[in-house]
Amino acid sequence: MHVALTGSIATDHLMTYKGRFADSLVVDQLDKIALSFLVEDLEIHRGGVAANIAFGMANLGERPILVGAAGEDFTEYRSWLERHGVDCDSVRISETRHTARFVCTTDDQMAQIATFYAGAMSEAREIELGPVATRVGGLDLVVISSNDPEAMLRHTEECRTRSIPFAADPSQQLAFMDGESIRELIDGATYLFTNEYEAALTEQKTGWSRDEIAKRVQTRVITKGKNGALIATRGEEPLEISVANEVRKADPTGVGDAFRAGFLSGLAWGLGHERSAQTGSMLATYVVETVGTQEYELGRRRFLERFARAYGAPASEEIEPHLTCPRP
Repeated sequence: MHVALTGSIATDHLMTYKGRFADSLVVDQLDKIALSFLVEDLEIHRGGVAANIAFGMANLGERPILVGAAGEDFTEYRSWLERHGVDCDSVRISETRHTARFVCTTDDQMAQIATFYAGAMSEAREIELGPVATRVGGLDLVVISSNDPEAMLRHTEECRTRSIPFAADPSQQLAFMDGESIRELIDGATYLFTNEYEAALTEQKTGWSRDEIAKRVQTRVITKGKNGALIATRGEEPLEISVANEVRKADPTGVGDAFRAGFLSGLAWGLGHERSAQTGSMLATYVVETVGTQEYELGRRRFLERFARAYGAPASEEIEPHLTCPRP
């Protein structure tokens, strides 16, 4: 199954604040807000939504196709991704802009304040999907994740024109896009990925109710943090998927990307939505246990053991033939 992941490629600058942001917020003065937070740690990691999903899928044994734009400073990052099994031959390299940067501070309550510099990502709108499909022998699914908004709309329209199934994953860009643009992004999607807040924001901005969206999207996947995920497919009973327990909480950045990586890998393996979502939930725990979105290491035996504890031995046995990450 050829899955193309369009979206951001970035470096993550992650900081930790020992305290609560909420303690420094004065509700009736938010229009005059001027705050700074003294942090103790700064870690720089590889990131970007599409790159994170691609890394996760590759670690599970898939060969995802990364489609996005980066700067000439992408060389080492590209080598890292390719070494882990990601196809980077469709990444556009800008001659004038740096690779995008995500700067995020997390407090003791796992609340986050973040800023994103687009940089080379703005050139993603120049990428055509047709040549990508030709190069790899066709595309079975295109994931349209957070990216340059013009690129997201262009990729969506091209998928419709070429009759390529697509998954809408607008995430952070929902805050910046208007209702008309969001409607264009999700109408006709095979999958729509959001978290609970994003699901409500989608309904608010589009003016479409949950039932109206269900008529336009084949399967809606809503992640709910510690409460798991909801999978709602047209004409079927909704599925509630519980989370897989983490060993420890380190940083939530990239957890949603890991869930998508596991879910998409399950689909590529030919598994149903329940098992695919469980795979996503299990992979997400590895990210929340580490600082950095691509710093985790999977071991096949360990992954299967944890999966069995979370979802039962029969579920673990079902994914075992497909899981090709290293054995330890």
